[in-house]
Amino acid sequence: MIIPVRCFTCGMVVGDKWEPFCQYVQIMSRKEALDKCGLQSERRYCCRRMILTHVDMTDNLLDYSKDSDLSEHPFIKEKTKTVEVRVYSAR
Repeated sequence: MIIPVRCFTCGMVVGDKWEPFCQYVQIMSRKEALDKCGLQSERRYCCRRMILTHVDMTDNLLDYSKDSDLSEHPFIKEKTKTVEVRVYSAR
């Protein structure tokens, strides 16, 4: 989903470190990338956890947007059926 703005434990801002981390991790190890982002292992291990355990699912969720046609989705086998509902009030 969306990277949390602040660390759950210490409250340090970590939301702005996700994009640089993704770029650094392509050219160096995760440890070096976290250190370069300002999350040194001696002091900010809680913030390192926030970055390392984040799963970016935004692209996966866009498959289920309001504008997408779900009838073509492989997990949906039947089309939605219309059901008539009657509401009776007690007198």
